[in-house]
Amino acid sequence: MNTSDFYYDLPDDLIAQTPIEPRNASRLMVLSKQSGKIEHRVFSDLTEYLKEGDCLILNNTRVIPARIFGVKKETGAVVEFLLLKQVENKVWECLCKPGKRAKVGAEFVFGEGQLECKVIDVRDDGNRIVEFICDNNIYAVLDEIGQMPLPPYIREKLEDKERYQTVYSKTLGSAAAPTAGLHFTPEMLDEIRAKGVNIGYVTLHVGLGTFRPVKVDDVTKHVMHSEHYFMPQETAELINETHNNGKRVICVGTTSCRTVESVAAKNGEICADEDDTSIFIYPGYEFKCMDALVTNFHLPESTLIMLVSAFAGYDNIMNAYKTAVDKRYRFFSFGDAMFIE
Repeated sequence: MNTSDFYYDLPDDLIAQTPIEPRNASRLMVLSKQSGKIEHRVFSDLTEYLKEGDCLILNNTRVIPARIFGVKKETGAVVEFLLLKQVENKVWECLCKPGKRAKVGAEFVFGEGQLECKVIDVRDDGNRIVEFICDNNIYAVLDEIGQMPLPPYIREKLEDKERYQTVYSKTLGSAAAPTAGLHFTPEMLDEIRAKGVNIGYVTLHVGLGTFRPVKVDDVTKHVMHSEHYFMPQETAELINETHNNGKRVICVGTTSCRTVESVAAKNGEICADEDDTSIFIYPGYEFKCMDALVTNFHLPESTLIMLVSAFAGYDNIMNAYKTAVDKRYRFFSFGDAMFIE
C-alpha cells in the first residue's frame, strides 16, 4: 500500500485546540469492524458497549513537562529543548531549536538557574545528547519550569497541565500523552468496574515519533521509532484469564495496542516483559491479542491511521473518517473518540 492511500481531507477548524469539559462529554463514534456499521454516541456511553468479564488495558504513562527554554552561557541566545528520552540519570536525548546554537560543548541555563546543561553529543538524526546539572530531582525542576510538549497542531495555550494527562497517569516518561485515555473520568472508571469489567495497566512511554509523518511512498519501507514498554505480571495474567474465559481484551489507545501486540509477537504469548518496541502495524497485520480498541481520530497518512485500518479494515476506516468530517467530529489529541469492536 502507498502512504497516499491513507490521506483524507480535514478542514483545519476540525482540529481540536482545547480539551472538552467534562472529559467524557466528547463524542464517540462506534464502528463495527465486521459490518462497517457506524453509531454516533457520547463517550460516557462507552460503558454500555462493555461486557462483564471484558478487560480494559490502559497505558499509565505520565507526560513530562519536557519543553524548556535555555539561555546560552556564551552568547545569551535562547534555545528550546524538548526532552525526548532519558539515556541515563541526568543524560537525555533532546530536540533543540535552533539546533545550530546547540553544538557539542555548548552550555545553557534554565529558569532562574535551577537547571543547567551541556551538549555532549549530536546524533545522526540531529537530536542532541545533553547532560543536565541540578541540585534537586530533575523531574521536580521540570514540573516547575517546563511546559507540556503539546503536538504542533495545537496552537492554543493549555491552562491546566493535568488536562494533557490521563486521570490514571502514574509513571513519568512520555513526550506525548496516550490521548485515547484523556476521555476517562475517575467516576466513569468506577462505573466500568462496577459492571464487572476488569482494568489492567501497561506502560509505554510515548515518543514524538508518533507525530512524525511517513515520508516514504511505500508503507512497508517506513522505519518506526522505538519506544519503551513494561507489561506487569498481574496485567499479563489478567489478559490471559480474560481470553481463557472467552471475553474481550479492549485496548485504550494505540499505545496500549502496540504494547500487548509487541509482547505477543516477541514471546509468542502474553507474559511479564519489559523492552523497547518499534512495532509497525499496517493492513495485513494479524492481531495476536487485542479484540477491540478505543482510539482518537488520527492524522492523515500517519502510522496510527494505518494501525486502525489494519484492525477495522481499510474501507471501514476511510468511510468512518469521511463520516467524521461530514458530521464535524473534533480531531486529534483533544478531539473525539472512536470505539472499534
